Amino acid sequence: MGMAELTLSDLEAIIARRARSGDENSWTAKLYAAGMEKAAKKLGEEAVETVIAALGSDRRALVSESADLLYHWLVVLGIAGVPLSDILEELSRRTAQSGIAEKASRKD
Repeated sequence: MGMAELTLSDLEAIIARRARSGDENSWTAKLYAAGMEKAAKKLGEEAVETVIAALGSDRRALVSESADLLYHWLVVLGIAGVPLSDILEELSRRTAQSGIAEKASRKD
């Protein structure tokens, strides 16, 4: 599998496998062991770094930080026991209606 062919589902499976590995050299295993608070904080840091890269018009940094962001997001979902398929189903539901109607239907 070439790198360009890696899907978020593939990454989700890799993260799950590494999380269960017990490998002390695995960042993923360490994050899972540290728990949600640490993983969620890392996700927040990566989100901020991604925004900074975007605002700085730094394409290389935006690519790198976006990869970090997606990875840490999938770790948080994994720790929470929320499969990526649930997120994709929600997005599919939302895209079945117009954006304005979808936004109006939200409770927040």
